[in-house]
Amino acid sequence: MSMLKRLLIPLSAVCLLVSCGDECSSNASTQPEFVESNFSLEQEVESSSSVKSRGSSGSAKIEEFSSPTVSDKSSSSMKNGGSSSSAKTEESSSSEIVNESSSSLKTGASSSSGITIELSSSVIVEESSSSVLSSSSMNSIYDAENNTLTDLRDNQVYKTVTIGEQIWMAENLNYETDVGSYCYGDSAEYCKKYGRLYTWATAVGKPENECGFGKRYCDLGEGNVRGVCPAGWHLPSMFEWETLFFAVGRQALAGIMLKSTEGWEDKDDGTSGNGSDDFGFSALPAGSGFNDGNYSALAFSACFWSSTEVTSNYAFSVYAFGMYLRNGYDDGNLNNFSKNDAFSVRCLKD
Repeated sequence: MSMLKRLLIPLSAVCLLVSCGDECSSNASTQPEFVESNFSLEQEVESSSSVKSRGSSGSAKIEEFSSPTVSDKSSSSMKNGGSSSSAKTEESSSSEIVNESSSSLKTGASSSSGITIELSSSVIVEESSSSVLSSSSMNSIYDAENNTLTDLRDNQVYKTVTIGEQIWMAENLNYETDVGSYCYGDSAEYCKKYGRLYTWATAVGKPENECGFGKRYCDLGEGNVRGVCPAGWHLPSMFEWETLFFAVGRQALAGIMLKSTEGWEDKDDGTSGNGSDDFGFSALPAGSGFNDGNYSALAFSACFWSSTEVTSNYAFSVYAFGMYLRNGYDDGNLNNFSKNDAFSVRCLKD
């Protein structure tokens, strides 16, 4: 009888496995599905000089970025508020990919609403399985519901605005780098109101001795140039600035549409130099800085860097393109400027 039992037990186990069939593998863990961007944009922009444009805009993809490295000698001492850290990736029920910062992030899965991320600074980000209201990258949090961007490198919070299919910062970046960024007039009061002014090399996240004034063949890679922007955001290309002009009507009216409703000096004829700010971009007349230590045009102009270099002969090593607004004009312009100049930065969401 004992011998019969020993034969029956293995046979019953075999029957169980056969009857189970494909259902046995139904509980196997699935691999995270990374949602790739399906929109890539790279275009040559023609002007009086040949231009190389590196711009790409994509669908909502949240991914890791390494912090920009900027090193050079400067006449003023800067404090670095940035840090780089490794990230861990989790997937919600809607296949959204969220990168966690290693700075005390705690992640747990909700039974119905996807992933909740709790930061040590008591900031809570919730992602719904039906519609994503917020997203978190390695060192930034974008809240689409409240139109804010939190830069976790220094915990500054910026307003954001959607214009056409682009999501812009609605305030100038005020992240302090080791070198290559300044407050107008060397006064912290102006940084608080207008944001910082950056050299082009610092804006694209490169050292001056690699991509600064007079340096040829600056390698920015393909696609978006994050530069000094927080993770998940990038320095707009010249083409992306032109896309903004188109979204607000046309270039001839871009100045009126993008300028803030106050702070601009009157035109020469006595009429207001302010804009209508119809789209909420709120460009302030932050002026600009120069390599000799001087500053100019506060209340008269606003200049914003692009990631696009001028590519014609000698100019390639000296100039890059920027978007330019003036108090006396209703249009917006894309001009070439010296890489030594210090301009404002507006970041664009990836």
